[in-house]
Amino acid sequence: MFQHIHPYEPFFPVGATKLIVGTLPPPRFTVGELNEKDVDFCYGSSNGLLWPVLDKIFDLHLKYETTNEAANQRRGFLTSRGIGVCDIVHSCERSKIDASDLGMQNIKLRDMIGYLQQYPKIDTLIFTGGNSKNGPEYFFRKHLKSYDKKLEVVSNDVPRIHKFYIEDRIIKTVSLTAPSGAANRAIGSMQEYKNRKNKDAKFNTLDFRVLQYRKFF
Repeated sequence: MFQHIHPYEPFFPVGATKLIVGTLPPPRFTVGELNEKDVDFCYGSSNGLLWPVLDKIFDLHLKYETTNEAANQRRGFLTSRGIGVCDIVHSCERSKIDASDLGMQNIKLRDMIGYLQQYPKIDTLIFTGGNSKNGPEYFFRKHLKSYDKKLEVVSNDVPRIHKFYIEDRIIKTVSLTAPSGAANRAIGSMQEYKNRKNKDAKFNTLDFRVLQYRKFF
């Protein structure tokens, strides 16, 4: 079994109010075998779409390479916007070495509630995926149960919005369409996407994410 351990500690800039929550970067990040277009930082996979989407929203002119400059660009952006990153999975085992969520076994979660108690200004969790098995929202629901808490529906429209409480503090969660190529098929089946595609043949799945993510970043 491959021991897939998260290579990055959670990133909490001073005064963070939002927190990006995913699962794990691809296994090559754990073993340090990055390709030349990977960035050695959270969501730095050359196959991932989070940073290209944020790049388009905020016109960041990011570099996509394995350099300190590229990683520092991303740290600087997150710090300036008060956005942290704390993926919920600490480690898992895999019989097949790939990045699929469904392939994770013997999963150990991070103590998200513990972190939120340490950072009282955080009021929004941004999940990079929904409630499908082994997705970030799915794991977070399991984690909440261990604290005898649960998510309450705010909006069932995509992206779905929930809330939960830590004592008298309300924290909102938003489950974005995943920033991975695997989610493109799901986007293609959405009526909103079809409507926009019919009006503009050049409209694509990256454009769809830009429209969705902009509201919450």
